[in-house]
Amino acid sequence: MAEKKHKNAGQLLKNAPYKNPRLPVKARVKDLLARMTIDEKVAQLMGLWNGGIEDFNDEFLNDPEKMKTTFGKSANSVHPAFWHLKETVEQRNRIQKYCIEKTRLGIPVMFVDEGQHGMMRYEVTAFPQAIGLACSWDPELFEKVYATVAKEMRSRGTHHALTPVIDVCRDPRWGRVEETYGEDPYLNGMLSCGAVKGLQGTSDGRIAPDHVAATLKHFTGHGQSESGQNTAPANYSQRVLRDYHMPPFKMCIDNVKPANVMPSYNEVDGVPSHANKWLLKDVLRKEWGFRGMIVSDYYGVEQLFNKHYVANDTKKAAETSFNSGVQFEFPQANCYKYIPELVKEGKVKLDDVNKAVSQVLELKFRLGLFENPYVDLDRAIRISKDPESDNLALKAAYESIVLLKNDGLLPLRINKYGKIAVIGPCAKDISFGGYAGEPYHKVSLYDGIKSKAGSKTEILFAQGCRLTTNATIPFFNWKLDELKFPSREENMELIKQATGVAKKADLIILAIGENEHLCREAWAKNHIGDDMTLDLFGQQDDLVKAIVGLGKPVVVYLMNGRPLSINYIEKNVPAIIEGWYMGQETGKAAADIIFGDVNPSGKLTITVPKSAGQLPMYYNFKPSAQMNEYISMDNKPLYYFGYGLSYTKFRFENLRLDKGKIRLNGSMKVKVDVTNTGKIEGDEIVQLYIRDKVSSVTRPVKELRGFRRISLKSRETKTVTFEIKPEHLAFHDINMKYVVEPGDFEVMVGNSSRDEDLLKTTFTVY
Repeated sequence: MAEKKHKNAGQLLKNAPYKNPRLPVKARVKDLLARMTIDEKVAQLMGLWNGGIEDFNDEFLNDPEKMKTTFGKSANSVHPAFWHLKETVEQRNRIQKYCIEKTRLGIPVMFVDEGQHGMMRYEVTAFPQAIGLACSWDPELFEKVYATVAKEMRSRGTHHALTPVIDVCRDPRWGRVEETYGEDPYLNGMLSCGAVKGLQGTSDGRIAPDHVAATLKHFTGHGQSESGQNTAPANYSQRVLRDYHMPPFKMCIDNVKPANVMPSYNEVDGVPSHANKWLLKDVLRKEWGFRGMIVSDYYGVEQLFNKHYVANDTKKAAETSFNSGVQFEFPQANCYKYIPELVKEGKVKLDDVNKAVSQVLELKFRLGLFENPYVDLDRAIRISKDPESDNLALKAAYESIVLLKNDGLLPLRINKYGKIAVIGPCAKDISFGGYAGEPYHKVSLYDGIKSKAGSKTEILFAQGCRLTTNATIPFFNWKLDELKFPSREENMELIKQATGVAKKADLIILAIGENEHLCREAWAKNHIGDDMTLDLFGQQDDLVKAIVGLGKPVVVYLMNGRPLSINYIEKNVPAIIEGWYMGQETGKAAADIIFGDVNPSGKLTITVPKSAGQLPMYYNFKPSAQMNEYISMDNKPLYYFGYGLSYTKFRFENLRLDKGKIRLNGSMKVKVDVTNTGKIEGDEIVQLYIRDKVSSVTRPVKELRGFRRISLKSRETKTVTFEIKPEHLAFHDINMKYVVEPGDFEVMVGNSSRDEDLLKTTFTVY
């Protein structure tokens, strides 16, 4: 009888207005919303997840009772699991078929994935990790990379991407520094706009075909937590938040209209972001006019009860978070399942529930899920194997690798060295960083060097030492809890063996750094990822000193997620490359740069200190900071923000302004001539900084306000033009008003934030 009743209801709904694709989306939403029970509405506010490893396998999907219990009212979304392509498509089509054909209203679900540097599944394109990709300083490249990520996602049924991470990282001890674009608000904002436009396919908020809904995260202060520990408090003044941590979010919202914003785990001034009405309603909604959806971070609502202790149970956590502006609970319904009760008790407004449900229904209609809910396996496979994606991954790695030091050793000449030893824990083991997928192919540094070195060169290998002993593919290194370390004795024996191999070589390439165990998101006492030091981990310093002590030419290649304080290496090694995690093409990109087929052009997006004891250390410090030397060392960084070398030289000259004075609401042009004075073609990243010389509140000694990547042939000169507008000069004044103040400003243009690398002039605002 119940089955017959459901069938009859299905026939009646077949001609319901919300199923008519010719009607306006708003009308379809209104009709569907009116038909929904409170339980069906609340189901649209919650995700579904089963831990991320074996979600909804065949056994689950073939169990009618489990399916009815889980999907019987449909849901907002189903969250990521690390599946192969074929299983992903088949699983998603089966879930979608159940929701459309077996639930009362036939509302499809959205599928969610991570994608900060590629889709977090098997058989994908693995791009450089975010902190590396950002060193390209190339918003157009970002748009292309994230458009590729979006296409691979959408071909497998993904609709909602939990990316980009646009936190401004001001403490490199934090394990999630690798997921960020660095320490500068303006650069982060520009790169993030490229990422969102690539993901969504438009800049007006629409989701184009073969694209996905983007999520800005984590709002706000997440990148400067106490002691660099993930989710710890970020108790900074409103001025610091507004001038440093919030600008990337506002830039994206103003310019590219992201579909979602995710609050951060941390508290600000004692208020967790998932319970912060001022942050989510006053600033995000009222001030900025954000009209998209506000989605929780994973278990962020529940943490109000079990971590922050601002709610006495999960029901109160749901009430607090929803009324503070968090509309959707991810990844699963631990708290928002109580919303029907809270509505009945008058503690949550039905109008607010209806508004949130209307937003997600509208997105589902605009994505075409009611008409085209399924995905095609053959098409997904074709897209996943597109050779252009591999080419783009290689281009991204080329632009992102940073040359830190070169005393003339690089580039190497093919066949110059009879034997090259590639030594170290990062030589054959290739790391991608957290939230990584697994590509069809990947090239280690060793394989890249061996392929490139030439027929007359023998490539030797030695492990050197181990970082951890239970490393596997990058996803599981990041995901799984247990860390196992080698003993010092084991590593010292490996160092002895490596020294023996290095003695036979004419040149050594030393591959050292980190893996996904050592720099990652920390989310529990048994899943750690932050660090108190920026030194090389384990016995790597011993390895370096043993190899350098042989007196042979050495190239150090760093593979890492956070900046490393490599003071000994800087003083004693002639060539140093910052490789971060360069994705599937690591070895090919590195080898092409080491042997000179590609001229390095990446620039650091985060300051590298000499010691964790110097922290906080960032280029846009206040005038009273970094004034005095330490007793044990100076107060200068090891490497500056914006720094990176090339195999050619560039000369900056003739810095000029088209006006000496501008009005408060005026603008002006800045021009500089850049010449490639070397013998080979190269890319330079021209950087513009501004300083407000006297102001009502203290201002940084310099702030990035423009940049441009240019290519120059040997002896070629180009004139680079920037425009300075009011938004480049404005800040929050003594009265917390966002204004441009009259007075003198300094303009600085060069190829890094270091004073010696900058040309300077001044202008006046009146």
